[in-house]
Amino acid sequence: MNVVDTVIRQSLHSEVPLINQVSEYIIHSGGKRLRPALVLLSANMFQGIRAEHHHLAAIVEFIHTATLLHDDVVDESDLRRGKSTANHVFGNAASVLVGDFLYSRAFQMMVKLQNMRVMEILAEATNTISEGEVLQLLNVRKADITEQDYLKVIHFKTAKLFEAATRLGAVMSGASSQQEQGLAEYGMRLGTAFQLIDDVLDLSGDPAQIGKKLGNDLAEGKPTLPLLYAIQHGTATEATLVKEAISQGDLTQMEAVMEVLTSTGALAYVRNVARKEADLACEAIAPFTQNQHQHALVELAEFSVTRQY
Repeated sequence: MNVVDTVIRQSLHSEVPLINQVSEYIIHSGGKRLRPALVLLSANMFQGIRAEHHHLAAIVEFIHTATLLHDDVVDESDLRRGKSTANHVFGNAASVLVGDFLYSRAFQMMVKLQNMRVMEILAEATNTISEGEVLQLLNVRKADITEQDYLKVIHFKTAKLFEAATRLGAVMSGASSQQEQGLAEYGMRLGTAFQLIDDVLDLSGDPAQIGKKLGNDLAEGKPTLPLLYAIQHGTATEATLVKEAISQGDLTQMEAVMEVLTSTGALAYVRNVARKEADLACEAIAPFTQNQHQHALVELAEFSVTRQY
């Protein structure tokens, strides 16, 4: 991961000072680096890590960072990981344009790898992520979407890049199609579990640990799974309360919404869904050799559902 960070710093360089400034700010703002770590862990399941894997890990992190820059502009967010967002510091225009730079730099780097399969995976992933962003936008302030509708957004917007990261590590290491699919399944399940726990923490986490205010998703009118479950399983009065809070982005009702989430067991339900996804992730890699890298992937699945940040 230290080598990946070196590749990231070297690849960020631009002759345009503002690009350097914004890129450095967002890249070094305390992210978990989960997606690049997945590239390396999946590669280590086979022939070990080579320079190409470090570059792939950096590419995946650039794509993820670009989506964060654009997300924060769309959501009008002012806090991420306990720090002011780039759009809050530098403005929306700079954030969008530097996000575009990171996307294009990522594609410059992947072309240099001269591997068509890698390009196919990343091109499909970035396109799917964009579709997920638009789906999420279409769902804003809609309290009548189904659980499956919401899971589709998660699969497109978040889990797809997790899947691409684990698939890339396998592909670049010459894994068989069955091994590649096993790791891709692991990544998709892990990413889904990770996002579901994000939904729980947004409503019930410790603001100091998660690095943002509670209820951000509710304030933005996002119908996350805990809220959808509460609507489906609460009384008519409770359902109306949660629906109105979503449609209005009304945080003044946060305490009342939390009471509904508690009475319906919504947060426990979503944690259970996340746990099932993490278990399926582990099942997908169970046939692989039981070494330290396979064990690390299993531990990462456990972390995804037990974490507090």
